[in-house]
Amino acid sequence: MDEKVRKRKFRWKKWIPIFVMMSPGLIYLFINNYIPIFGLVIAFKKVDFRVGIMNSPWAGLSNFTYLFKTPDAFIITRNTLLYNVAFIAINTGLSLTFAIFINDMKNKYCKKIYQSAVLLPYLMSVVIIGYIVYALLSPDKGMINNSILKPMGKSPVSWYMEPKYWPFILILVNAWKGVGYNCLVFIAGLAGISPGYYEAAQLDGATKWQQIKYITLPCMKTTIITLVLLNIGRIFYSDFGLFYQIPMNSGALFDVTNTIDTYVYRSMLQLGNIGMASAAGFYQSLVGFTLILICNFIVRKIDRDSALF
Repeated sequence: MDEKVRKRKFRWKKWIPIFVMMSPGLIYLFINNYIPIFGLVIAFKKVDFRVGIMNSPWAGLSNFTYLFKTPDAFIITRNTLLYNVAFIAINTGLSLTFAIFINDMKNKYCKKIYQSAVLLPYLMSVVIIGYIVYALLSPDKGMINNSILKPMGKSPVSWYMEPKYWPFILILVNAWKGVGYNCLVFIAGLAGISPGYYEAAQLDGATKWQQIKYITLPCMKTTIITLVLLNIGRIFYSDFGLFYQIPMNSGALFDVTNTIDTYVYRSMLQLGNIGMASAAGFYQSLVGFTLILICNFIVRKIDRDSALF
């Protein structure tokens, strides 16, 4: 009996350093992700801070109705969904393409430089990116109007008053900023593919495209599906900084830049109703969770090994 107790204690001692290393991350997750779950009750209450959240009267589902009754409901839902679909498709394709190019580089120093260069925009504040975009698109002193259009004899464009250009601008800016993170994830996945597959393919006379098609993509399938599923879970969310800071909150662009997140923020500034904002966040989370379950169910039916769970 004593021998069994001694062995059990030894096993616990062996894992203590692992638990110590995990503890900062677990504490952060608990404080940042789990404690705020209590705040979901705000979505169903008419919050009165004079009496506190718990003593505030219940509002039922009335906080949810403003998202659907507003005349802008279709516009903000359309923009949120279509932009996210474009972001998922374009960013995933570009990230995988860059990852393949960088992974095939033989010079280790150049590979590190390119990895850092691709990741740098992801680490930049969206405020800084907003002013970089403004330096390019400013009607008076912007680089595009003064250095490109004017020498070509073209009339300057009031970019912040022309909605038709902004779907392309936002997709381009999002790709420039967001490709780096996924690219590093794909590079890590590519590093796990055995070089023997490619050597055998080269001996058989396979071209580079054939190697990508029949080796790289099948081996990366699980990683690609996982990232896409995680992005689908946030398809009803939008990058607030991208849609608010990059267009400089220009009212002329609301039809193409207004999303659920920016609409809720502007409504909060006008109404100050925290219950409505909480209801919008709860609605986005619920829809995202449902979409993940549906997409994961479909993936399990097609390829069980590629599913998240």
